[in-house]
Amino acid sequence: MLFDKDNRFNLANLITFGNIACGVIAIHFIVHGDFFTAIVLAWIAGALDIADGKVARKYNLSTEFGIQVDSFADFISFVVMPSFLLYYAITTQSSGIEQLLLGIVFIFYIIAGLRRLIEFNIKVEVGEAAKYFVGVPTPLGAILLWVLYLLFAYGLVANPYVIGLLVIGIAWSLNSQLKIKHP
Repeated sequence: MLFDKDNRFNLANLITFGNIACGVIAIHFIVHGDFFTAIVLAWIAGALDIADGKVARKYNLSTEFGIQVDSFADFISFVVMPSFLLYYAITTQSSGIEQLLLGIVFIFYIIAGLRRLIEFNIKVEVGEAAKYFVGVPTPLGAILLWVLYLLFAYGLVANPYVIGLLVIGIAWSLNSQLKIKHP
Protein backbone atom coordinates (compact mmCIF):
# COMPACT_ATOMS: atom_id res chain seq x y z
CA MET A 1 0.00 0.00 0.00
CA LEU A 2 2.69 2.55 0.98
CA PHE A 3 4.78 1.69 -2.09
CA ASP A 4 1.92 1.31 -4.58
CA LYS A 5 2.24 4.04 -7.20
CA ASP A 6 -1.51 3.96 -7.91
CA ASN A 7 -2.50 4.40 -4.26
CA ARG A 8 -3.35 8.04 -3.46
CA PHE A 9 -2.08 7.37 0.08
CA ASN A 10 1.34 6.01 -0.86
CA LEU A 11 4.36 7.03 1.20
CA ALA A 12 5.33 10.03 -0.94
CA ASN A 13 1.79 11.43 -0.88
CA LEU A 14 1.47 10.86 2.88
CA ILE A 15 4.60 12.94 3.37
CA THR A 16 3.07 15.65 1.17
CA PHE A 17 -0.15 15.52 3.20
CA GLY A 18 2.01 16.09 6.29
CA ASN A 19 3.41 19.20 4.59
CA ILE A 20 -0.15 20.46 4.01
CA ALA A 21 -1.08 19.75 7.63
CA CYS A 22 1.94 21.71 8.87
CA GLY A 23 1.00 24.70 6.71
CA VAL A 24 -2.63 24.75 7.83
CA ILE A 25 -1.74 24.31 11.51
CA ALA A 26 0.89 27.06 11.18
CA ILE A 27 -1.81 29.45 9.91
CA HIS A 28 -3.80 28.66 13.05
CA PHE A 29 -0.84 29.64 15.23
CA ILE A 30 -0.21 32.82 13.21
CA VAL A 31 -3.81 33.96 13.68
CA HIS A 32 -3.38 33.39 17.42
CA GLY A 33 -0.12 35.37 17.53
CA ASP A 34 2.24 32.42 18.09
CA PHE A 35 4.72 33.13 15.32
CA PHE A 36 7.46 30.95 16.80
CA THR A 37 5.39 27.75 16.59
CA ALA A 38 4.26 28.71 13.09
CA ILE A 39 7.87 29.13 11.97
CA VAL A 40 8.85 25.75 13.43
CA LEU A 41 5.94 24.15 11.54
CA ALA A 42 7.03 25.96 8.38
CA TRP A 43 10.51 24.47 8.62
CA ILE A 44 9.01 21.02 9.19
CA ALA A 45 6.86 21.58 6.08
CA GLY A 46 10.04 22.45 4.18
CA ALA A 47 11.74 19.25 5.30
CA LEU A 48 8.67 17.25 4.26
CA ASP A 49 8.67 19.01 0.87
CA ILE A 50 12.22 17.83 0.26
CA ALA A 51 11.48 14.33 1.57
CA ASP A 52 8.36 13.70 -0.55
CA GLY A 53 10.22 14.26 -3.81
CA LYS A 54 13.16 12.13 -2.77
CA VAL A 55 10.86 9.29 -1.66
CA ALA A 56 8.78 9.56 -4.85
CA ARG A 57 11.87 9.29 -7.06
CA LYS A 58 13.60 6.57 -4.99
CA TYR A 59 10.54 4.29 -4.88
CA ASN A 60 9.11 5.20 -8.30
CA LEU A 61 6.00 6.78 -6.78
CA SER A 62 5.89 9.88 -9.00
CA THR A 63 2.45 10.43 -10.51
CA GLU A 64 0.39 13.27 -11.92
CA PHE A 65 -1.65 13.20 -8.70
CA GLY A 66 1.55 13.55 -6.67
CA ILE A 67 2.67 16.53 -8.74
CA GLN A 68 -0.67 18.25 -8.21
CA VAL A 69 -0.87 17.57 -4.46
CA ASP A 70 2.76 18.70 -4.04
CA SER A 71 1.94 22.04 -5.65
CA PHE A 72 -1.12 22.38 -3.45
CA ALA A 73 1.11 21.76 -0.42
CA ASP A 74 3.58 24.35 -1.70
CA PHE A 75 0.75 26.83 -2.14
CA ILE A 76 -0.43 26.40 1.46
CA SER A 77 2.96 26.08 3.18
CA PHE A 78 5.17 28.33 1.04
CA VAL A 79 2.81 30.94 -0.37
CA VAL A 80 -0.25 31.45 1.85
CA MET A 81 1.26 30.66 5.25
CA PRO A 82 4.39 32.85 5.02
CA SER A 83 2.25 35.65 3.57
CA PHE A 84 -0.04 35.43 6.60
CA LEU A 85 2.95 35.38 8.93
CA LEU A 86 4.56 38.48 7.49
CA TYR A 87 1.27 40.34 7.04
CA TYR A 88 0.17 39.71 10.63
CA ALA A 89 3.63 40.64 11.94
CA ILE A 90 3.89 43.97 10.13
CA THR A 91 0.29 45.13 10.57
CA THR A 92 -0.28 44.55 14.30
CA GLN A 93 0.17 48.27 14.99
CA SER A 94 -1.17 49.52 11.64
CA SER A 95 -4.14 51.68 10.75
CA GLY A 96 -6.98 50.50 8.54
CA ILE A 97 -5.60 52.10 5.37
CA GLU A 98 -2.13 50.67 5.96
CA GLN A 99 -3.64 47.21 6.54
CA LEU A 100 -5.63 47.56 3.31
CA LEU A 101 -2.64 48.62 1.21
CA LEU A 102 -0.40 45.92 2.63
CA GLY A 103 -3.23 43.41 2.25
CA ILE A 104 -3.31 44.19 -1.47
CA VAL A 105 0.45 43.60 -1.64
CA PHE A 106 0.09 40.18 -0.02
CA ILE A 107 -2.85 39.24 -2.25
CA PHE A 108 -0.59 40.11 -5.19
CA TYR A 109 2.11 37.84 -3.71
CA ILE A 110 -0.37 34.97 -3.23
CA ILE A 111 -1.62 35.29 -6.82
CA ALA A 112 1.98 35.42 -8.11
CA GLY A 113 2.79 32.27 -6.12
CA LEU A 114 -0.27 30.48 -7.43
CA ARG A 115 0.56 31.48 -11.01
CA ARG A 116 4.11 30.20 -10.55
CA LEU A 117 2.89 26.82 -9.27
CA ILE A 118 0.36 26.42 -12.08
CA GLU A 119 3.01 27.25 -14.72
CA PHE A 120 5.34 24.73 -13.09
CA ASN A 121 2.66 22.02 -13.17
CA ILE A 122 1.89 22.67 -16.83
CA LYS A 123 5.54 22.24 -17.79
CA VAL A 124 6.71 19.42 -15.48
CA GLU A 125 6.96 15.79 -16.59
CA VAL A 126 6.11 12.99 -14.14
CA GLY A 127 9.25 11.52 -12.58
CA GLU A 128 11.61 14.20 -13.90
CA ALA A 129 13.42 16.97 -12.05
CA ALA A 130 14.75 19.84 -14.12
CA LYS A 131 18.32 21.05 -13.64
CA TYR A 132 17.09 24.61 -13.18
CA PHE A 133 13.92 26.30 -12.02
CA VAL A 134 12.83 29.23 -14.14
CA GLY A 135 11.77 31.86 -11.64
CA VAL A 136 12.24 31.66 -7.90
CA PRO A 137 10.61 28.47 -6.52
CA THR A 138 7.93 29.07 -3.91
CA PRO A 139 9.92 27.45 -1.05
CA LEU A 140 12.73 29.94 -1.72
CA GLY A 141 10.15 32.74 -1.91
CA ALA A 142 8.92 31.62 1.52
CA ILE A 143 12.46 31.74 2.91
CA LEU A 144 12.83 35.28 1.58
CA LEU A 145 9.56 36.27 3.31
CA TRP A 146 10.84 34.73 6.55
CA VAL A 147 14.03 36.78 6.17
CA LEU A 148 11.85 39.89 5.83
CA TYR A 149 9.98 38.81 8.97
CA LEU A 150 13.27 38.56 10.86
CA LEU A 151 14.43 41.95 9.56
CA PHE A 152 11.17 43.46 10.76
CA ALA A 153 11.05 41.57 14.07
CA TYR A 154 14.58 42.70 14.97
CA GLY A 155 13.93 46.29 13.91
CA LEU A 156 16.42 46.26 11.04
CA VAL A 157 13.65 47.24 8.61
CA ALA A 158 10.91 48.85 10.69
CA ASN A 159 8.82 50.45 7.94
CA PRO A 160 5.98 48.17 6.79
CA TYR A 161 5.87 49.93 3.40
CA VAL A 162 9.53 49.05 2.75
CA ILE A 163 8.70 45.44 3.61
CA GLY A 164 5.73 45.68 1.22
CA LEU A 165 7.97 46.89 -1.63
CA LEU A 166 10.38 44.02 -0.99
CA VAL A 167 7.44 41.57 -1.04
CA ILE A 168 6.44 42.96 -4.45
CA GLY A 169 10.01 42.29 -5.65
CA ILE A 170 9.91 38.73 -4.39
CA ALA A 171 6.47 38.22 -5.99
CA TRP A 172 7.90 39.42 -9.31
CA SER A 173 10.85 37.02 -8.97
CA LEU A 174 8.52 34.02 -8.65
CA ASN A 175 7.47 34.43 -12.28
CA SER A 176 10.68 35.93 -13.63
CA GLN A 177 13.16 34.38 -16.04
CA LEU A 178 15.75 33.96 -13.28
CA LYS A 179 17.37 30.52 -13.37
CA ILE A 180 17.76 28.81 -10.00
CA LYS A 181 19.70 25.54 -9.80
CA HIS A 182 17.55 22.61 -8.66
CA PRO A 183 18.97 21.02 -5.48
